Amino acid sequence: MSSENLDRGLVLDAVRVTEIAAIAAWALVGHGDEKAADQAAVDAMRTALNDLEIDGEIVIGEGERDEAPMLYIGEKVGKGGPRKIDIALDPLEGTTLTAKAMANALAVMAWAPKGTLLNAPDTYMDKIACGPGYPAGIIDLDKAPSENVRALAAAKGVEPSAITVCVMDRPRHAEIIADLRSVGARVYLITDGDVAGVMNTADPTTGVDLYVGQGGAPEGVLACAALKCVGGQFQGRLIFRNADEKARAKRVGITDLDRKYDLHEIVRADAIFAATGVTNGALLDGVRYEGGFVHTHSLVMNSATRTVREVRMKRPV
Repeated sequence: MSSENLDRGLVLDAVRVTEIAAIAAWALVGHGDEKAADQAAVDAMRTALNDLEIDGEIVIGEGERDEAPMLYIGEKVGKGGPRKIDIALDPLEGTTLTAKAMANALAVMAWAPKGTLLNAPDTYMDKIACGPGYPAGIIDLDKAPSENVRALAAAKGVEPSAITVCVMDRPRHAEIIADLRSVGARVYLITDGDVAGVMNTADPTTGVDLYVGQGGAPEGVLACAALKCVGGQFQGRLIFRNADEKARAKRVGITDLDRKYDLHEIVRADAIFAATGVTNGALLDGVRYEGGFVHTHSLVMNSATRTVREVRMKRPV
């Protein structure tokens, strides 16, 4: 599939799909039911994908076939046609955020030519990311978080205390947080939603310079698709806690279990990334109903053209 097809044929389709999923999830905001909210988004996204003239395969989805009745890894979507694409998606990134009516819940999707997205198993991944404008190799997953802060600070010509690092607020990150604070870095803690956390590094308005921590591997692929479009650096290493997780990796073709991946190894061709806000957040406004209309706020990005579109949709209810 050419870059021209990636641009003209799919960009607006992508954002329409995430809009539909976000609107469906919004109906469950604040209702305390994570599973129902996720299912509403899944159902809506699947219906929207199957209405498109694409030959799509889910490579990052809701889980393996025996765990997810819809949008499972390996599921085929679309009406068919010459546009063969890999699809990575999270119909509702932030199920807890949605259930509790908290900020930063998103409907997220990325797609790329077939065979070019890492088939990451549903395991954890150690991650580090920064935005564009830095020398190649400025961050390194194998260095201490404090060393990475010093490197970014030196590149920016500022003190480490001027660097803000986004970290998911989890007990497993206690040592990371302590190390960051030991050099005076600001630590911006988030409760959920590490796709948005990584994306924050590429948006100057958020004030976030670095993302560090352990989160879902599928979310890592989605975040890399976004950074591929706007620039930035990412490294990730899959974490396996048991034999079952190692078996998952082997089923999707991963044999080097200790490999450190960079952004361009995870997303190996041009990609489209789309996200629509479900609840209000740092990057996007949430779904809003007003005066007989539904309003959505989305970003859609295309690495082939290095374009980022901010899309505000308004349609009658």
